[in-house]
Order: sequence, then C-alpha cells, then structure tokens
Amino acid sequence: MTHPTPHLPTRFARVRFEGHTFDATEQEGQLLLADGRLVTYDQVQWLPPLAPLARPRTVIALGLNYADHAKELAFKEPPKEPLAFVKGEASFIGHQQLTVRPADVAYMHYECELAVVIGRTARHVKKEDAYDYVRGYTVANDYAIRDYLENWYRPNLRVKNRDTCTPIGPWLVDAAYVHAQYGDPMNLALQTTVNGKVTQSGNTRDMIFDVPTLIAYFSRFMTLNPGDVILTGTPDGIVDCQPGDVIVTEIEGIGALTNTITLATLRP
Repeated sequence: MTHPTPHLPTRFARVRFEGHTFDATEQEGQLLLADGRLVTYDQVQWLPPLAPLARPRTVIALGLNYADHAKELAFKEPPKEPLAFVKGEASFIGHQQLTVRPADVAYMHYECELAVVIGRTARHVKKEDAYDYVRGYTVANDYAIRDYLENWYRPNLRVKNRDTCTPIGPWLVDAAYVHAQYGDPMNLALQTTVNGKVTQSGNTRDMIFDVPTLIAYFSRFMTLNPGDVILTGTPDGIVDCQPGDVIVTEIEGIGALTNTITLATLRP
C-alpha cells in the first residue's frame, strides 16, 4: 500500500503571538505555529523571517544593480562590478511594522529588493553551483535617506543603517520551491505601491549582476555563512515617502511586504 507524500511547507515566517516568538509556516491562508496551533495573519506580530544566529549576521546590499535605476540617478553607465555595502541587522523590522522617517529630511525613498538568504557555507563558489547555496528568498524594502548621502559608492550609516528602515518578509520562501516553479529567481516581477498607487514596476531579469554572479563574486574573497543575506538592488521608480504613507513592496512568487511611515519625534 502506498501513502501520499505529505505536503511540505514552502513559506516560512517568524511571529510573536501571546507574548512568545514562534516559527510558523503558511497553511491554507493561515499560520501554523510550531506548537501546532493555527492562527490568522492578523492575530500575530510579524518578525523578520530569519532564524536567530549565534554569530553576527552579514548583510550585503547592492547599489545600482539595475541599469534603469542607475540611469534614473544620472549615472552615465552601469557599474563594471558589484557595488556593495554592508548593513546592520538591527535595521530589520517585520511585515506590517512602522518605519520612522527622521524629522526635517527632504527625501526618503523605498527600494523593493529581492533578498537572498544563504543556506550553506559558501567559499569560492562557482557561478554554475551558486543556487545550491541558497536557503530561500524574501522581500526587502531597503529605505534610503537621500539627504545624508555623500557618496554613492559608500553610503554612510545614516543613509542605509537606520533603525526600522529595512522591512523584510513576510515569508522566507524555500529556494527549491522557487526554482521548481520559476526555474530560478531571475524572471520575477517586482512592484511597489504607495497608498494603493503603483509607483514602481520592474523585473529581476533586469539586474546587472544576477544572483549566481553575486554569490560567486562575494565568495571569492569572503565566506558567506548560513543565514547571511544579500539584498540585490532595486529598479527605477523611487519616490519620496511621507508620514502616513502605506508602502507595499511585492515580488512575484515571494510575497507582499507592507509597512507604514511614521514621523520621528526627535531630530536625527
């Protein structure tokens, strides 16, 4: 007698419920908590969908990784190699949380990005093997405070490392599922809405440096460890965000990440 293969979860989350933190999976439009309880999405506080690590997590972010975005920012030609900087994990917040806009700034914009979560220790990885080192994918919104930008190649901490300014989630989607459904993550539609109005549209196929290239490039000179994250850049279509704005950054097959802008009560 044969038995049907059990349905394996493909979308993972971390949430707070009744004062406790749980790993959770999606099950028929609800959340299945690790203790077996089913809860609705609006019963929980969403956290970044990344398992805690015993060591600091490396977060690498790409600047100008879409040619149209580079053109939007008046760059005459795209970069010849990945333009990357490191972010602090403390800037991460979960789905449906608040992002603080500093007082007295003139221009703060979203950046819808595919986030790649590493699943195996990666060192000197060949491009053709790179997907074997990916645990999964999620959505990130890598806000930038343009007022403080001094150098595109080395954005200072106040531009890209502010508390609450990197929403991420809601799901970590299993890499094997994405690869089975889409072949790879390099042809996924991206979209951002501000208060329900579409302000940004793009596709991951337009990256200058695709996911395998990035993993191979970084692993040439640094070790990528399980749980590390690569934020792969954003297409054109950035706009200023004001307090009260509801921002939804969405990537086909990965999820829709919502957050709301609030105004800081103290000066930056």
